[in-house]
Amino acid sequence: MKNQPLTFLRVLAIGFILLCTAVAWFILGSALLIRTGQRDTELGAAVNQVWGSPLKQPQPEAWYLSPTGERGRKRVLPAASDVAVRIDYEPKSKGLLWYRTYSVEFSATYRIANPTPIAQTIYVQFRLPEGGTELEGVRFELGGDATTAAPREGTLTQAVVIPAGGFAPLKVAYRTRGRDNWTYAFDGAERIRDFQLHIATNFAEIDFPAGTSSPSTREITASHGWNLAWQYTDVISPHAVGLAMPNVLNAGPVAARISFFAPVSLVFFFAVLLILGAVRGVNLHPMNYFFLAAGCFAFQLLFAYLVDVMPVHASFALAAIVSLLLVGGYLHIVGGRSLSLVALPAQFAYMVLFSYSFFFDGISGLTIAVGAIVTLAILMIASARVDWSTKFTRRTAPATPV
Repeated sequence: MKNQPLTFLRVLAIGFILLCTAVAWFILGSALLIRTGQRDTELGAAVNQVWGSPLKQPQPEAWYLSPTGERGRKRVLPAASDVAVRIDYEPKSKGLLWYRTYSVEFSATYRIANPTPIAQTIYVQFRLPEGGTELEGVRFELGGDATTAAPREGTLTQAVVIPAGGFAPLKVAYRTRGRDNWTYAFDGAERIRDFQLHIATNFAEIDFPAGTSSPSTREITASHGWNLAWQYTDVISPHAVGLAMPNVLNAGPVAARISFFAPVSLVFFFAVLLILGAVRGVNLHPMNYFFLAAGCFAFQLLFAYLVDVMPVHASFALAAIVSLLLVGGYLHIVGGRSLSLVALPAQFAYMVLFSYSFFFDGISGLTIAVGAIVTLAILMIASARVDWSTKFTRRTAPATPV
């Protein structure tokens, strides 16, 4: 192609093209967020009906009647607690979103003691998990007497006469389903003694919600799950115990974030073409940059709608290949092999690899920083000996002899 001088007006025109493309990406990302939010509202309600919401299992409460107690009650804390939980992670996909659903089997044995020197009627109350759906295999047995009464407002209550200094065992079990987190809360208990809780999982990626304590011991199983144990001998003001389900890759939010940050990639890409093109004496026209921007935009546009019908990684790969062929083929025709050999690696690094970093939490900012520094180093080395005053000088036609 015929080389054209690089002027300020051309740089300004290229900047305007970049700005317009950034607006288009912002519109695309906003549309994806709106579409994802609408689907989440519709499908999330359906998922909640079957799987419930995050589960919270409170510690059982016990008391006996006493005129000196608050509201005529004296609270009794379990003298010992042995809780076993099995959590099976079963994520469900709906549209552009994955939901972190799980099933849980809960069983526990508590020791309810009579702390007084006389026999007392101890009332025990066990609240079933908040946020759950249907419960199966519910068992509530106090002092060897199993109750068959239905829970009232999600609570099972029973009374037992315990002799002075004696105790009665409380056995509880059920199966249910939930989403996102499972938590065991002590709900105002200022002190717990002889407490142990074991959680067995079928997944390896574990995390603990904010405000919960880490396990005392942890052991990975042969099936790539975990056996986690919390053991407290005597703790004042105990924190809740909890487990968060593994994160899943939601195509809608990922596609939206890629669209919002795509202008950063395009700035790097255009900078490489402008500076290396000027160094090699190949200055593209602003219309060439317009088609290049459109070819880059095609990547996010195609990916945004492929994820509706294809797996997210396959959608990403296909959209990236289409965009690379569009941009690379166009530059090969316009600028020849020398320019396409520069542009293809640059587009792959800035558009494809940078976009793929959004598939992993927490590394996108680092990717931008590393990309900017590496780009700066390459451009500084490539242009160190360039006389920029000659590159931006307007070329004038030789005078015609009279």
